[in-house]
Amino acid sequence: MTFRDTIGLALRNLRQAKLRTALTTLGVSIGIASLAGMVSLGVGLQEQVVGRLLQSGVFDAVTVVQAGELGGAAQFLNGRGRGGLRGEFGGRGNGSGSTPAPKLDEQALKQIAAMDEVREVYPNIRVPVQLKVGDFSRQVALVGVPMSSKGEGAFQTFSFGAFFTSDTDHDCMLSLNMAKQIAEQAPAGLVGKTATLTYPARAKEKPADLAIGFDVHPAELQCRIVGIVERDPGGLPFGGLGPNVGVMIPMGLAKTIDAEIVFPDLQSLLREPSQSKTYGAVTVKVKQAKSTQDVEDRLRRMGFGALSVNDALRGAKSAFILFDIVQGLVGSIALVVSSLGIVNTMVMSILERTREIGIMKAIGADNEHIRRIFLIEASVIGVIGGLLGVAMGWIVGRAINFGANLYIQSQGGTPATVFSMPVWLISAAIALGVIVSLLAGSYPASRAAKLDPIQALRHD
Repeated sequence: MTFRDTIGLALRNLRQAKLRTALTTLGVSIGIASLAGMVSLGVGLQEQVVGRLLQSGVFDAVTVVQAGELGGAAQFLNGRGRGGLRGEFGGRGNGSGSTPAPKLDEQALKQIAAMDEVREVYPNIRVPVQLKVGDFSRQVALVGVPMSSKGEGAFQTFSFGAFFTSDTDHDCMLSLNMAKQIAEQAPAGLVGKTATLTYPARAKEKPADLAIGFDVHPAELQCRIVGIVERDPGGLPFGGLGPNVGVMIPMGLAKTIDAEIVFPDLQSLLREPSQSKTYGAVTVKVKQAKSTQDVEDRLRRMGFGALSVNDALRGAKSAFILFDIVQGLVGSIALVVSSLGIVNTMVMSILERTREIGIMKAIGADNEHIRRIFLIEASVIGVIGGLLGVAMGWIVGRAINFGANLYIQSQGGTPATVFSMPVWLISAAIALGVIVSLLAGSYPASRAAKLDPIQALRHD
């Protein structure tokens, strides 16, 4: 008996019991659909959470501070708070009488930028300002945003307007929350209007009668609103520890303002006007996320404190892997039940075709030929059930995505893919359907192969 004859006999037997074959195949497809749907939910959530974090640029960034600058917050991040964040601080200049800690000044920025793995270095400029647009006036937090942030993180989507066109233009962006506070009914109308930013500034020269090296006076900056960001950037990567960001300006413009601001950090507050400017924190962007740890280590050896959320990505992936396993186990219950249906179908087929099996053995078919026929029948059920199951899971997932996005958009959120079914999941689901069908059909196939031909011929 050739392999082609074996396939022909298997397909003929399936066609003769159409209803039973269809119900068994439907059971397999439901099992595959439930399994694929459960796993696709985990994959979709992982893509949304981990994918957005990767796109935010957090995992290729290191926040650099002067040793001991963060005080209690640093100890929290470095000790009890290490669950998601990784923090280590330079040991020099901590009051132990050792070498003084290096300053985060322009010279230090140039030295850090010269590292091979470093792509960009810029100071974290965050300033309290009084924002005034028309009759609206409120104190908010202002941050400087580098031009390299275009298309990353919170700046991937805009509710209205667009990103800065130049690093030095007197332009600004608002968060959507702030824009709604200014003009709740029509925030889009704010684009193109002028905002006035009032901030405390340092006098160019210290008055002779002042013992401390600064003099405070209000200064104003006029800027044109060019865009409204959908999500609050939060001063990433670690600015989320402070108040929400209300207004953003180009980094080049922010640096010129920072030259006169009296509250960027404690050292800048007490320094003489003639002294070089220092920063409280600096963000270092690496060329590849895998180089983050190496850059952190080098910065610590230089005497700076370094913070990153590099370990959080691995923790998130591990959590989602565990979630996928649990989802897969739950979805496999239906697949196990459907495999029992395959066993039942094959056993019933043996009882109905016992005499036929005896005839095939009498004319020369051996045990392997009989076993192969039943295994092919089971695999056909598995292939068809797997394809139908994947199709059912995909359709249900698309329907849930559509409904979920309608609700998310009605609440003012960004559409997301909750259920995601990549190619590897489709292939794995179909392969699993075939494997489960072959395992379920192995016992009936072995039982059919072991039938005694004489007893089979006598069977009514």
